[in-house]
Amino acid sequence: MGELAVQCLRHLEACDFESMRAMCTESATVWHNDGKGNQTIDEKIAQLKPLADTVGSLRFDITRQFQGEHEVLQQQVLRLTMPDGSRSEVHAAMYFRFDGDLIDRMEEYAYEMGPA
Repeated sequence: MGELAVQCLRHLEACDFESMRAMCTESATVWHNDGKGNQTIDEKIAQLKPLADTVGSLRFDITRQFQGEHEVLQQQVLRLTMPDGSRSEVHAAMYFRFDGDLIDRMEEYAYEMGPA
């Protein structure tokens, strides 16, 4: 399960939203600590797609990972580089729940650190 969670983030790094979506159940949901509540995976992907045009590169560095039978909890740092060379970091804890080999639920608590 841990490798599947990492693979999902690698697809996001590559802006390969189709492959990311294929890793999720039809009814997958996403929660983020932005106060907006739950989203479907398709709503989340639609929100992420414009990121591909505004970010030079992004990289998830996994710092710790815990695995249960059908779930993964990990700490990670998202490192963003903008086209002008500026950088920022987002520190986060992310939870993945699986239904078989597919992601059924993602939850992320993130804290932006600002310029790196």
